[in-house]
Amino acid sequence: MTTRDDRIEISVDDQQISGTLVTPATVVPGVLFLHGWGGTQEPYLARAREIAALGCVCLTVDLRGHAGTEEQKETVTREDNLRDALAAYDTLASQQAVDKEAIAVVGSSYGGYLAAILSSLRPVRWLALRVPALYRDEDWPLPKQQLKKYGLADYRRGRVTPDQNRALAACAAFRGDVLVVESEHDDIIPHPVIENYLAALKGAHSLTYRVIEGADHALSDEKWQQAYTSLLLNWATEMVLGAREEGMAPGVRTHLQPAPRRQPPTSA
Repeated sequence: MTTRDDRIEISVDDQQISGTLVTPATVVPGVLFLHGWGGTQEPYLARAREIAALGCVCLTVDLRGHAGTEEQKETVTREDNLRDALAAYDTLASQQAVDKEAIAVVGSSYGGYLAAILSSLRPVRWLALRVPALYRDEDWPLPKQQLKKYGLADYRRGRVTPDQNRALAACAAFRGDVLVVESEHDDIIPHPVIENYLAALKGAHSLTYRVIEGADHALSDEKWQQAYTSLLLNWATEMVLGAREEGMAPGVRTHLQPAPRRQPPTSA
């Protein structure tokens, strides 16, 4: 394996000593995790550690209006949180070990919605969307907390096309690999939303769609959490190993292209 030498200075007792950092010259994929509305990065750390063990650099973040900045929850907008996501992406991409052409974004609910839009603003190779949310474009300037007051439930039960929605337009333009995960008994993100995303993603390089049997939106049972972790890790493993194989044998890939219909539920 080839290596790279970087001269560094190490501070000790108000002085500096010289060193040489020897690292593998091969860069690795980067994975950004975006949590849902009302969530934090904490539940995603375990998944990030498992995916990092595949040979990836992972980044989890707390979007504004959450965790340490929860006091902003009533005023933060989608634009604010999109800027958070972009800043996090840029931080991940700037890491020396990260391959800037092999970045994945994993988003749940609101985070999935932001991840979809982010893919139209930054290079994204892999996109994992768990119960991705959908919001009206015209309400963009409103604080996120107010959106449910403007007919959001009805909007999510209808047919929405890429020319009517920014997130779906980004999905329609996306040409990477995608994982879409639905909860069978989701009372926040109904099945029509998932259908809208699947229809928009027809041009993806590969599309994997799974339903977690019996699960609610928040995956409130540990078995549903484990099922999602298993789905995500298996998909990430296939994508990362496939990318490495591409370097040796270009064109050898697995394509999963389900029709945009509800598949039989799975518990794993």
